[in-house]
Amino acid sequence: MERAEEGFGGGGILRQPPAVWATAGASVVAFMGIGLVDPILPSIARGLDATPSQVSLLFTSYFLITAVAMLVTGFVSSRIGGRRTLLAGLALVVVFAALAGTSDSVGQLVGFRAGWGLGNALFVSTSLAVIVGAAAGGSAAAILLYESALGLGMACGPLVGAVLGDASWRYPFFGTAALMAVGFLCIAVFLKDQPKPARKTSLLDPIRALSHGGLASAAAAAFFYNYAFFTVLAFTPFVLDMSPYRSGAVFFAWGVLLAVSSVLVAPRLQRRFGSLTVLGGSLVLLAADVVVLGYGSHTTAVVCTVLSGVFIGVNNTVFTELALGVSDAPRPVASAGYNFVRWFAAAAAPFFAPKIEEWSNVHMPFVVAGVAAALGALVVRVRRGSLVPAAVEPAPERVAPEGAEVLAG
Repeated sequence: MERAEEGFGGGGILRQPPAVWATAGASVVAFMGIGLVDPILPSIARGLDATPSQVSLLFTSYFLITAVAMLVTGFVSSRIGGRRTLLAGLALVVVFAALAGTSDSVGQLVGFRAGWGLGNALFVSTSLAVIVGAAAGGSAAAILLYESALGLGMACGPLVGAVLGDASWRYPFFGTAALMAVGFLCIAVFLKDQPKPARKTSLLDPIRALSHGGLASAAAAAFFYNYAFFTVLAFTPFVLDMSPYRSGAVFFAWGVLLAVSSVLVAPRLQRRFGSLTVLGGSLVLLAADVVVLGYGSHTTAVVCTVLSGVFIGVNNTVFTELALGVSDAPRPVASAGYNFVRWFAAAAAPFFAPKIEEWSNVHMPFVVAGVAAALGALVVRVRRGSLVPAAVEPAPERVAPEGAEVLAG
């Protein structure tokens, strides 16, 4: 972890202007929102008299809007600037998170969660560039700070959801709205207007970028992988059927392992074995893990859920670096095209997993997830020739900035 050592060694990571800390703090809360609902999914189902498949639409609506928004975020930020894009995203999250807490039906909650997803997409897609642009002490320190913020958010989301959700499933939504409102005020006060890019991004630029065979291959493999990832995230809470506190503890441990493996483990494995070998092996291990999760005892399911964080963290890091290094498209455009494809799987898995259980049994959703992860490994193997340049060419300074995004999954 050369960039980590650089950031800590120079002390630059802690010597940041208020604008950077404000954006990083808001990033923590933004990524908390992904796993926030995990521990309270069963509580929401009971509170609104809904089925697991209905409640899982909270993830489907969120990520479906996020996927489509990938085509819009670059278009917007290249025209109104980073600061205004951040504030617009935060404002949407505040409004729709608060409205989600007032929902009286699953339909309302799903709709408000979709609006939340749009706001989060605008914020997350812009925040890294803003942090790097405003940071002191070099980009390495800024990137490490952002990676740490994302890891903290992914780990703490389920924990905060459990603590607040133990009193009422509505409180996590109100809590998120309050925290994001604070983030909005901090960014409005401390962050100055950001320079607009020289070239404006069109809505179709991310789609055009996918005409590159390597980027399309990385996106296709990531699509299958993300189906497995979000089966674990969105469906497992119903299988574990634990109290909010216990479920929050499980997914907190999962998030910690995800963050550690993404920031510390994956780069070491890549240097030793190569990116494609690490990715293929990690996908196969994830496939085995989710199948065992589906067929094991309750204790085994808990262990496999937590352990999956290791494989997910490694996969996220390698996939993002491959996607950003395989084509000559500008980094934001390549990232948008790649994320446009993979987030559709994040929307599909929470919808289909409960349906598959209804059509068959509780084991089959995890079998399907395991097959999906194995198909991802197969794509990596078959399309290895088109992905090799991404594995060997990018220098750390090229791939590192977007590497911070991987903790979002």
